[in-house]
Amino acid sequence: MTEEVERNYLEINSLQDLKEVNKPSEDYSLCLINPINFQINKFFYKNIGKNHKWIDRLSWSEEKWITYVTSENVQTYIFKFKNDLVGFFELVFHPEKNEIEIAYFGILEEYQNKKLGSYLLSEAIKKSFQNNINRVWVHTCSLDHKNALNNYVARGMKIFKTEILNI
Repeated sequence: MTEEVERNYLEINSLQDLKEVNKPSEDYSLCLINPINFQINKFFYKNIGKNHKWIDRLSWSEEKWITYVTSENVQTYIFKFKNDLVGFFELVFHPEKNEIEIAYFGILEEYQNKKLGSYLLSEAIKKSFQNNINRVWVHTCSLDHKNALNNYVARGMKIFKTEILNI
């Protein structure tokens, strides 16, 4: 069975264009994974992705996960409520274009629909621009959370490309 999927590519070219959202409370924290641990990336990928048909990494070996997360161009941030995992994002630096891609971004199901994604996206964009880059970009599709596209646009990102895929 074929499914038609709309994929949108969005970008933001300046931190001044960010429509920032404040931290929900002091009980929330965001930190760069250090030391790097591919199991955290894999956990979020599987648990968030199961509802959105994230499948490209399901066949990855441990070696491939380790190679990816230890790349000097990849950073993973985890979002917590007290000691509980809430969400994550992966930033991939593309040095040839001096830009950062938000490669994966998401909130675990039990924390969704609480406006936490708005704050987390604000932080992903701010962390990206700390690297003195030209732009931050991301792609989302109609399989992602129903609020994903609206969140990107509400934070100041603009659609620069749309395509239809049959999967």
